Amino acid sequence: MKTKKYSILAGLLLTASVFAQAPQKMSYQAVIRSINNALLTSTSVGMKISILQGSSTGTSVYVETQTPSTNANGLVSLEIGTGTVITGTFATINWAAGPYFIKTETDPTGGTSYTIAGTKELISVPYALFSANGGVGGFTHYLGEAFNGGIIYYLYKGSDGLEHGLIVALTASTAAWQTSSTLVNANLTEDGAYNTVLMTGSPAATYIASLGAGWYLPSIDELGLLYYNRYSTQKGLRAGGNTLLSSLAYYWSSTEYNASSGFYFNFSSGYAYYDPKAATYTVRGVRAF
Repeated sequence: MKTKKYSILAGLLLTASVFAQAPQKMSYQAVIRSINNALLTSTSVGMKISILQGSSTGTSVYVETQTPSTNANGLVSLEIGTGTVITGTFATINWAAGPYFIKTETDPTGGTSYTIAGTKELISVPYALFSANGGVGGFTHYLGEAFNGGIIYYLYKGSDGLEHGLIVALTASTAAWQTSSTLVNANLTEDGAYNTVLMTGSPAATYIASLGAGWYLPSIDELGLLYYNRYSTQKGLRAGGNTLLSSLAYYWSSTEYNASSGFYFNFSSGYAYYDPKAATYTVRGVRAF
């Protein structure tokens, strides 16, 4: 069977577990599908994972193999850093010497004849966690800080040398993505502000607009960052008596899948997927600074 992996789903679901000052493992999830778009469920797959330094074709600083199984939803989950090591030492990777890319190669039959390959840049994780634990200095703000009408859940230094970040709103609502199946080309995975402007006939976008200028519905990447940085975010929300992030809800992103569906993030199971736009899911605004 020829299979393919939706790289958007795999790329979003990367995080790190931090011990002392450096990450020792990273969680990785991906949905595996057949060529006819059917989920490859309850199947053992072979995977080779490489961490590349410098570029998508850069030097491999760490390589391992694993044989995880997909679940009933076609989702495969594993922890990079705990497999059979081919080369390198995960604990000694200098995350400050990036950029780094994760290359995955998959054999859907469970062996080592890898027929599916994909590479994704590791942009914010584990960098966000690394910086939060003292790996990258010079930040005046911190994760979980009450700032500019919300709670900071992501921080980074931009190409301008300045500090930037993402803020989640203090409250949430529920709404449909769109009332009709109309393609609006809100298809960016990394820019929710761009997507939200394009969302027509959207109860979700209407609610976001009620929050005031600067707020928008997060893209699927921005929702992934919120999910994986929810430890500090939740503490900040709780300290202010604000609406907590739900551990059960589906959160709408502003990233469109097609005319009839949009991407959401499942905060219960920790994965991204898509559903009909008419579905009523949780809607929460974010803003950038």
